[in-house]
Amino acid sequence: MKRIVILGAGESGSGAAVLAKKEGFDVFVSDMSKIKDKYKKLLDNHEIDWEEGQHTVDKILNANEIIKSPGVPNNAPLVVKCVEKGIGVISEIEFAGRYTDSKMICITGSNGKTTTTSLIYHIFKSAGYDVGLAGNIGNSLALQVAEAPHKYYVIELSSFQLDNMYAFRANIAILLNITPDHLDRYDYCMQNYVDAKMRILQNQTSDDSFIYWYDDPIIQRELKKYDIKAVQLPFSELKKNGTVGYIEAGQYKIEVPTPFNMEQEELSLTGKHNIYNSLAAGIASDVAGIRKEIIRKSLSDFPGVEHRLEKVTKVAGVQYVNDSKATNVDACWYALESMRTPVVLIIGGTDKGNDYTSIKDLVKEKCVGLVYLGADNTKLHGFFDSMGIPVRDTHSMKDCVEACYEMAKPGDTVLLSPCCASFDLFKNMEDRGEQFKELVMNL
Repeated sequence: MKRIVILGAGESGSGAAVLAKKEGFDVFVSDMSKIKDKYKKLLDNHEIDWEEGQHTVDKILNANEIIKSPGVPNNAPLVVKCVEKGIGVISEIEFAGRYTDSKMICITGSNGKTTTTSLIYHIFKSAGYDVGLAGNIGNSLALQVAEAPHKYYVIELSSFQLDNMYAFRANIAILLNITPDHLDRYDYCMQNYVDAKMRILQNQTSDDSFIYWYDDPIIQRELKKYDIKAVQLPFSELKKNGTVGYIEAGQYKIEVPTPFNMEQEELSLTGKHNIYNSLAAGIASDVAGIRKEIIRKSLSDFPGVEHRLEKVTKVAGVQYVNDSKATNVDACWYALESMRTPVVLIIGGTDKGNDYTSIKDLVKEKCVGLVYLGADNTKLHGFFDSMGIPVRDTHSMKDCVEACYEMAKPGDTVLLSPCCASFDLFKNMEDRGEQFKELVMNL
């Protein structure tokens, strides 16, 4: 019996373990952290051997194959040992793909992944398609394949997941954009990160579709390096030679495979970045054969994504907006670009090699206050303090929200759009957003 060892027992790892057990493998799960009770119960119910708080090397290096959770870096010492011993290391998505013939709609990009993935899922569900939501959001793809299979899967893919995918094939691949992110995981080499994103193209055939943002300079440069067999369906804000989705005279338009248009004002998502997300989602849905009236209705009634430009409430005439998902500089740029009122910006956290130059002009134009929120705000002080905008330094969400309440005036917007990861002060970006919302609601 072949042995599969899974590193990490979160949603991804636990789901992979269940599928591996179902397919007849000898399965062992190892997690250096404490495993959540719900995942322990899942593993126990399937009689899967597991450990937490340690890695027993002898129980791991006898594997035929390793399934690595996305949070475990490829340069982790144990992963390096596995590779040196000749043990294959793959992702949960790669493993799940071996045991299903379902259609895969896969979305990646530095920004907009969650919104676009959620919007496509919303459209497919509204059309009555048998569809599952997986990857960075939703339930484990492997667990769904094992216990609740669907005809279609809409999958949000991070660069970390793409790193360890080899034979997996996206029937519809969507590449939204590529901007600097996670450089701490890629030896601070942008090309390494770019190469990971471009892996979404691998194994595509002439029967498949590749949807991408036409105006992204990095994507345009990289496409010249690849022999792309899939049907290319680029989109842009304005109509350009070769683009099949765009905005023209206030109309949202898709040219192929089935011509479709609607009033831009009817789109539920606002802001320039959401034009791109809506175009990508509309093209993918059109390719999947969903009727125009369903696409039109779904694009207009989509409720949005939690922690992404989420309006929390108004207090004393000040609008509070939770954009905790903005974990890189480019995401913050899009958030600021969409603001139409003076902004008190909350920024800071775990820096991933950030260069704040790209938002400098928007900060000057839009911001009437900056509130730094991090364990160490030294880099932020060094970059922004000289701009002459009032600044407050905070190290907890409670102090941060109090500072915002004191600084903001009626008509202003307090925007949590941190540019950074959350792990210095919070469990994750969801925890950061939830704490912000709770404290704001209690003002």
